[in-house]
Amino acid sequence: MGDKFVPAAEATISVRTMAFNSGWSVFEGIRAYWNEEEEQLFVFRLPEHLQRLHNSARILRMELPADIDEMVERCRSLLERNNLREDSYLRPIAYKGLPTKLGVNLLDAVDEFVAYCFPQGRYLPTERGLSVGVSSWVRIQDNAAPPRAKIGGTYVNPALAKTDSLLQGFDEALMLTSEGNVAEGSTSNLFLVVNGELVTPPSTEDILVGITRGTIMEIAEEEFGLKVRERVVDRSELYSVDEAFLCGTGAEVAAIGSVDGRRIGDGNIGPITRQLQEFYLDMVRGKNPKYRHWCTPVHTSAAGTSDRELSSTVAK
Repeated sequence: MGDKFVPAAEATISVRTMAFNSGWSVFEGIRAYWNEEEEQLFVFRLPEHLQRLHNSARILRMELPADIDEMVERCRSLLERNNLREDSYLRPIAYKGLPTKLGVNLLDAVDEFVAYCFPQGRYLPTERGLSVGVSSWVRIQDNAAPPRAKIGGTYVNPALAKTDSLLQGFDEALMLTSEGNVAEGSTSNLFLVVNGELVTPPSTEDILVGITRGTIMEIAEEEFGLKVRERVVDRSELYSVDEAFLCGTGAEVAAIGSVDGRRIGDGNIGPITRQLQEFYLDMVRGKNPKYRHWCTPVHTSAAGTSDRELSSTVAK
């Protein structure tokens, strides 16, 4: 706490913290991948994630405790101190702490920061086609609570959609905008394969502008010569596409096998989706020299420097 690395058990907050009381926080989910051959842990697109954290913080009128370069080093050091040598997950959170007075004024609370990490394998069963259902819960609007920012309190929206979908027997949910257009998955962006081209809803359709989404768009065009179109997607179009997949830091690249019980293709991972999935999973482990600059190495020595229970909390 207070610019110190501390054991996770000591990284406590007050019950009066506004992030706990009112959801006033912004966060990032960042993956780190273990490269067995090099015995190195690589964090994928760490500066880009932290830049988005800065952008989200500005929307909630928060200041982070350091610039991007310093934040990169703090996060890298956190992973190294935990001596993580397997696929892992990093979560930095900027949040409003103790209030100076009661109310809903974002200026009346202290800005705080915490980051922690833990081992993390697959988030979704990416080895098969997922069954997804279109949720009855509508995606939040930009003019209500902007989904382009990863705001803690707004994640009750996708949580309702995902939970209901699981109870209905689906693997994942797809959410529509208030106008009835397709937005995204509960916590992942959507791509369709239509006549050999990639189609994805634009940023104006109340989506989180995903870093993995941008990565897929770049490598699809650069490595596979695929045309990528950002356009409005109607719900009924989901039922007749050639392939579909979700992507995100957690989801990685996850094929969709069916939507609302209607099979997509043969219900398995389509050929374009599989190409992108395999290329992505190789790239994030630092195995592709062309994209090595997206991978931040963690370990500066063969041995770690602390135990696995550490958590970093930096309070401003």
